[in-house]
Amino acid sequence: MENNENNPLSSGELERYFSEDYLHFSDAVKPPEESDREAEAIWNLLSLGQGNQVLELGCGHGRITNRLAEKGARVTGLDISPTLLKKAEADAAERRVNVEYVPGDMRSLPWRDRFDAALLWFTSFGYFDDAENERVLYEAACSLRKGGRLLIDHLNRFAWLREKPACFVVQRENDVRIDIVDTDALTDRINWKRIVVRDGCVRRMRFSFRLYGFPEYVRMLRDAGFDAVEAYGQDGGAFTPYGPRIVVVAHK
Repeated sequence: MENNENNPLSSGELERYFSEDYLHFSDAVKPPEESDREAEAIWNLLSLGQGNQVLELGCGHGRITNRLAEKGARVTGLDISPTLLKKAEADAAERRVNVEYVPGDMRSLPWRDRFDAALLWFTSFGYFDDAENERVLYEAACSLRKGGRLLIDHLNRFAWLREKPACFVVQRENDVRIDIVDTDALTDRINWKRIVVRDGCVRRMRFSFRLYGFPEYVRMLRDAGFDAVEAYGQDGGAFTPYGPRIVVVAHK
């Protein structure tokens, strides 16, 4: 069994995963109306108001970031992928919203006591080993003002382990993306192998992220400097072990 806990992804591997191929299939995975619904849920979960300063870590191509800006937040997005950030900036210009997009690593943030809220949405947490994942939470806490909120959206471990899908297929016209998934019970990591068949070419890449349960989130977030920690289900509904997502909101 491949142990990605002892073989973490490099920055280069993350950039190759979050690439033009990722963008190509993005609307098939997350249609615009679903992104609209998620942005509304985030706005409510973080109790956002006009002019609030918000940081999205792992903002990708700005599908959430730009929608929050449209609703009146002052938003900053950070991502490691130049390709996705370029798309995010183009979308922001098309929507006529002003968003600060910053290339960078969520394990080392340049801001201190600046934001009212931060978010890690759509499984953008857990890429690294445990120590570095906890570093992400510490950096997020440091970027927030006193009273700030952090939101994390991730797979619900209970539902995932019960259903354990082994393969996902996404198609856009004649192009196909195949994801082969394995859950390593010894490390609580999901190891993802992706095959993209596009424009007559085949590309392969890998990805890995850590699954955490709510008690682990509580411990890590309190160690990072947060006080109250709450759990919700998908889009802010009640959490149940049968729902697909766990949404954690922590208050500094």
